[in-house]
Amino acid sequence: MTEDLSLPHAASDVAAMADAFSASGLETPSFVLDESVYHHNGRILKSIQERTGARILLAQKAFSCFPVYPILRPYLAGTAASGLYEAKLGHEEFGGEVHVYSPSFKPAEIDELLGFADHLIFNSLGQWHRYRDQVLSNPRHVSAGLRINPEYAEAVAEIYNPCIPGSRFGVLAAQLDDADLDGIEGLHFHTLCEQGAGALQRTLEVVFEKFDRHLRKMKWINLGGGHLITAPGYDVERLVQLIDEIGRRYPNLQIYLEPGEAIAIGSGVLIGSVIDLLENGMPIAVIDISATAHMPDTLEMPYRPEILGAGQPGEKAHTYRLGGPTCLAGDVIG
Repeated sequence: MTEDLSLPHAASDVAAMADAFSASGLETPSFVLDESVYHHNGRILKSIQERTGARILLAQKAFSCFPVYPILRPYLAGTAASGLYEAKLGHEEFGGEVHVYSPSFKPAEIDELLGFADHLIFNSLGQWHRYRDQVLSNPRHVSAGLRINPEYAEAVAEIYNPCIPGSRFGVLAAQLDDADLDGIEGLHFHTLCEQGAGALQRTLEVVFEKFDRHLRKMKWINLGGGHLITAPGYDVERLVQLIDEIGRRYPNLQIYLEPGEAIAIGSGVLIGSVIDLLENGMPIAVIDISATAHMPDTLEMPYRPEILGAGQPGEKAHTYRLGGPTCLAGDVIG
């Protein structure tokens, strides 16, 4: 059965949040968040950890609103970061385990990260060999890992496909054949994007086939992010079965996941105001929300955001193109 991960209605009461914002006297643009949704999502993620022994981290590149970290802290094992400053944010504001991956680390970044990171995940054998002696001689233990490229992904858009030919992400299986992995304790892959357990299962089949002998020598595996675990149609039982299967195959491995959107999905709205109306071959509304500044995925994906009370072009009495307040010509929401 195909998982339906669409979200026709957010978990939050959008209309109620809009009303609360109107009564608050706050200015637009503003993100308005519903704390109850973080508890709801957190309970789902905590239950999976308790049932499987896996550890789930907050991927801060997807959600780094640290004022709500105290709400999330009881439900998660720590944070995943894509660089030094995300790592510092997780360490200082969230606590727990700090896992850091970057396509390339600079020497000064390694110096600082070795002081507080728990896992350092290197993108290439070259990066690992450059910093191996420093990591292994560090007074406090830091677990080193490698990002692998299984050369398989079910990406919804090429811009989010880390396994395209010529990708800069991760080490290929063939490159590990004669590699010196002394000191490497774990493997990490990240190939999913807003996807279900079925996509993970098919990815794992490839990972098992290509990296089996290496996994048997490791201490942990990180399944990356892109798991839309808290979406209404996500097959949680299938995920639990997959984690259990990894554990049976590789009892030596601690299993990690680092979802991002699943932490915050359905938890808030972005509220803006119409600043001006004009005409240029079509009605245009200039608003104080910017696609590039406030929700860049609308351009990068691209996708059409849901607007409370709006419809498809021509469906309502008025149809407007929405443009942002920046000087970028393409700052158009739809």
